[in-house]
Amino acid sequence: MKFLVVDPLAGVQSFARQLLQSHGFALDRILCCADPEAALLQGLVFKPHFLITDWFPRSALSGIQLYQRLREAQPSLQLSLLSFEVTPEHQFEAEAHGARFLLKKPFSAEQLKAEVTRSLEALAWKPPGPQGQARDARPAARPMLPPQLIVKPGDQVRFNGGLHVAQHVVHRNGGTVVQLKGQSSFVPIDKLLPA
Repeated sequence: MKFLVVDPLAGVQSFARQLLQSHGFALDRILCCADPEAALLQGLVFKPHFLITDWFPRSALSGIQLYQRLREAQPSLQLSLLSFEVTPEHQFEAEAHGARFLLKKPFSAEQLKAEVTRSLEALAWKPPGPQGQARDARPAARPMLPPQLIVKPGDQVRFNGGLHVAQHVVHRNGGTVVQLKGQSSFVPIDKLLPA
């Protein structure tokens, strides 16, 4: 996952870089720029997955416009905004563009850390969307195991097309096996179906 941090304040760039590194992202996966025009030129080549940008309300290219332009090259791009002015209109526009957060300046290091951490955690568990947004954006995902059948002695189950009754259920070596009535061998539980 690659990050583009765009802010005129060197302190914000530096702190964001350190924060992302503390989350395990390599330095070459984090690009910092001071203005949106430079960020656009570098970002089109870098193709970030996550943009943290100042709103740049007085710039020829605002933070929202930068996001829109970069998103043409990287459709899964995630947006987060920083701004000295946060009005209901700003909040509405940020939400309309799917911003992960809109943080009012000046903010504390803890506030930025909390918002970035929350955003990264949300991305990690977000199911793939219609545009495949989460596939590229997820830094990590837990493997999904299929639900396992729960069987108790006396339960009816299906095995090899027939209906059987579970006689014994044994948990061993991290797995579960079932002995069916009238059979001497054990059957792994994942070979059984509900009755």
